[in-house]
Amino acid sequence: MLLVTAYPMAQAVWLSLFRYRITDPHSREFVWLQNYAVILRDGLWWRDVGVTFLITVITVTVELVIGFAFATVMHRMAFGRGIVRTSILVPYGIVTVVSAFAWKFAFATDSGFVNSWLGLEHYDFFAHFGSSLLAICMSEIWKTTPFMSLLLLAGLAQIPEEVDEAAKIDGATWWQRLWRVTIPNMKASIMVAMLFRTLDAYRIFDNVFVMTNGTQNTETVSFLAYRQIISRTAVGLGSAVSVLLFLTVVLIAFVFITAFKTDLSQVRGER
Repeated sequence: MLLVTAYPMAQAVWLSLFRYRITDPHSREFVWLQNYAVILRDGLWWRDVGVTFLITVITVTVELVIGFAFATVMHRMAFGRGIVRTSILVPYGIVTVVSAFAWKFAFATDSGFVNSWLGLEHYDFFAHFGSSLLAICMSEIWKTTPFMSLLLLAGLAQIPEEVDEAAKIDGATWWQRLWRVTIPNMKASIMVAMLFRTLDAYRIFDNVFVMTNGTQNTETVSFLAYRQIISRTAVGLGSAVSVLLFLTVVLIAFVFITAFKTDLSQVRGER
């Protein structure tokens, strides 16, 4: 862990304190926190943060709803539960780059089937911000919803059937049992599922790189770090973007864990 995680993180922090380009290594200059000041004063950074946040909110919300529906169906199945679970996991097992290319071809102007299904001839989904974002979000939702559904299925399995049966005998409707029995008893599982997916979605890169390459204002924070380091060879600025991305992810994790602290304590058996 120290070799593959701690050292690269420390190296990124160290490089972020320099004005440094790969193409001119001898002109490296220590500038302290100037790279961070440049990034935080740039509107491009805040635009990319907004795009990343929007993608995260859309994908995680949709995945939570669809994943919960899948988990409910799998939980109530009497036969073939193992086959269904394995089948649902197929999209999640596909490499992200491969699935991104598949969705890019699906939304292609001439050869994609989406235009044919929607009755749109020669409409370029990747020529507009909204439709480009839609394609990116759909590819992400399709691939990672199975992961969300399995985590929620584990939460459903921990709810005693007697509790649901008692509520049913008392005359509670399905909707009432859902909101007053099921969800309150699996808040910890929902938190874990949302935390994992939020942290992963906020670092989205592959889909954007393959489907739009950051055009139409679809650039995310991870893509900005890549563009600074690889395209502009600005190692210092790119490292600073990476460090800010890491700090944002830590902040998101802290908010999630703090908000659901009581539920996690109950799951561990603490009082």
